[in-house]
Order: sequence, then structure tokens, then C-alpha cells
Amino acid sequence: MAKREYIEANKRWLEEKAKEAGVKCLTKGVMYKVIKQGGTGGANPSPRSIVTVHYTGRTINGRKFDTSVGGVPLACRLCDLIEGWIIALQQMHVGDKWELYLPAEVGYGKLSQAGIPGGSTLVFEVELLGVG
Repeated sequence: MAKREYIEANKRWLEEKAKEAGVKCLTKGVMYKVIKQGGTGGANPSPRSIVTVHYTGRTINGRKFDTSVGGVPLACRLCDLIEGWIIALQQMHVGDKWELYLPAEVGYGKLSQAGIPGGSTLVFEVELLGVG
């Protein structure tokens, strides 16, 4: 598939995903579906917060490109992550587990990463374990 076709296929996938029951929209095209809801009294991270998460990242064809599940959770400052995560995680509470759908523009953009073609929509399952 040519790069332009690949990018268009990713955009169409997002348009279809937006129509699914339970899928909610945030800013910049970021969408999510709640898998598990934590306590609403749990902390929400800010951009400068240290977040601890377990995650699995896939492309729209289901190919896994990264995961922390089965290993050590990721712990880092939220503002150091991709824009789609910054947008979504600020809406999450500790204990929440969401499936995120990130347009390329808030992911890795047009640049290819290891196992991720440029222009890819990213699908992440993210569980917010802690906020510091």
C-alpha cells in the first residue's frame, strides 16, 4: 500500500471508530473507550505530573508495537509523552483503564518509528496506576 493510501486508510478507520457505541471524543481528534472505571475521587494528572501506567500499543491492523504489561510499568512525566497521551491522561483518574485512538498528528506524525509506519493511527490500552 502506498503511503498516501495508508494515511487515508488510517483516517477512515478513525471516522468509523467515532461511530461506535461508547467511543468518546476529546480535543484534537483524540478518542477513547472506557474499559474499566477507577474511583472518580482518584487523582487526575497534570502535564507536570509523574504518571505510572501499564500500556499496550497497536496499529489499526492489531499489530502490537510496544507494551509494559508483564513487565515494569512506565513511570515518567506526562509532558514528556506524545501529545495524544497528554490530552487523554489528564482526563483519567487513578484506576481507569481506557482504549485510546490517536490520530497520527497527536502520535508520531508522518515519521516512521520502530514497527510504526509514518501516518499511523495509534491504538493504546492504558491503565493509570498512579499520579505523583
